[in-house]
Amino acid sequence: MAVKLRLRRMGKKKQPIYKVVAADARSPRDGKFLEAVGIYNPLTKPHTIDLKEDRVNYWLDNGAQPTDTVKSLLSQKGINLKRDIAKRKLSDEKAEALLKSWQAAKEAAAQEKTVKKKKKSRKSRS
Repeated sequence: MAVKLRLRRMGKKKQPIYKVVAADARSPRDGKFLEAVGIYNPLTKPHTIDLKEDRVNYWLDNGAQPTDTVKSLLSQKGINLKRDIAKRKLSDEKAEALLKSWQAAKEAAAQEKTVKKKKKSRKSRS
């Protein structure tokens, strides 16, 4: 059985909330699933991603394939980076340095994005 980590749509009309689930690849999008491993809410600012990291790692270790969107969510939470560090068997110091540099880059990108939005909104008002 081929298992995929994918999104299952929930919520009301025009207000989606997604569950991140491990499901058989042949089952429908909102159909039967094996386990719910997280929640993704794209409507909050910034969007909310809540994942059970240990369960996600369990499914990935057992051959589950994430969809493109779920792969992006895993990258945003840093799970892919942590798995890569574990595969490389880096020392604790190097691993912490990588994680800190990743978090700093992520925060810098977020600040840059907000600055661009403010500049853009000022231009549109003029």
